[in-house]
Amino acid sequence: MKQEAFVARHHTEWEQFDDWLVARGDNVRRARRSAEIPALRDSEVPERYRRLCQHLALARRRGYSAQVTGRLQGLMQRGHAVLYRTPAPRWWRVATFFIAGFPRLVRAQAGCMLVAAAMLYVPALLIFAAIQWRPELATALLSPEQLAGYERMYDASDPMRRLGRDNGTDVAMFGFYILNNISIGFRAFASGLLAGVGSMVVLFVNGVMIGGVAGHLQAVGQGDPFWRFVAGHSAFELTAFVIAGGAGLQLGLRLVAPGRLRRIDALVEGGRRGALLCAGVFVMLVMAAFVEAFWSSIGWIPAWIKYGVAAVLWAGVALWLLRSGRGRLPDDAGPWA
Repeated sequence: MKQEAFVARHHTEWEQFDDWLVARGDNVRRARRSAEIPALRDSEVPERYRRLCQHLALARRRGYSAQVTGRLQGLMQRGHAVLYRTPAPRWWRVATFFIAGFPRLVRAQAGCMLVAAAMLYVPALLIFAAIQWRPELATALLSPEQLAGYERMYDASDPMRRLGRDNGTDVAMFGFYILNNISIGFRAFASGLLAGVGSMVVLFVNGVMIGGVAGHLQAVGQGDPFWRFVAGHSAFELTAFVIAGGAGLQLGLRLVAPGRLRRIDALVEGGRRGALLCAGVFVMLVMAAFVEAFWSSIGWIPAWIKYGVAAVLWAGVALWLLRSGRGRLPDDAGPWA
């Protein structure tokens, strides 16, 4: 085959391989920032690389020009450097997941996340508003003993007293909050196997309870210490509950409507995504427990400082989930890239 015909036949796939190298491998930092998606899929690269090596061998054997062999040699060397480079350390892959991969997974299930958010926040707001209108409605949700206990927990008469709890050290309450939050998050996810209805029920019940407690404390004049307590850690806690419920909902939907996949394959895929989402939820709940134990419970800090910190935390969580991970990730970032 003449050189001109050889180049014309394979020029496109050489260009695609070159584009893939630029977008994914030549410069790792630039690859993370790049939003361009190369025409060559990652799964096709090994086969394309072998074909490139074959083309280089043919070009040399047939005596093609130095320009053609030089270009193929350069592509081969660059491809070898990318395909056989040392993988990133485990800690880097884990960090990449939590910084960028987890938000991508959350956005990929945007529909389920919106439904989950509605099932948590809408009942909470409605119950809160209803109790402001009819304060006695709180007794339909909670016993008088429970309501009195909440009033004691958020008694701000002593500024040095810890808010949101009757007793216990910060470290002990940190462990308690972790166990309590994780149990709620796990129920929100695992109950999704009940065709997704279970996750919605868990979120609805928690939304009703949150609205009931908040509405009662606001109605009896203890809203200020309550809001100062929950404003900060709720950015991580409530958002994590929504994500856990959304992960369970997508699992249930795959059970009910697997699409073109076999039901078992759809469940395996949903379980894999759900497990990754739950890993991020776990970290968020640990952070929520830390803030709740060591910051939220401090009673003497002025309200404007508490609300200012809360605004920063809510804005940070929102920006992280909505914007992080929108660029390209390196190949060794993991299955979430």
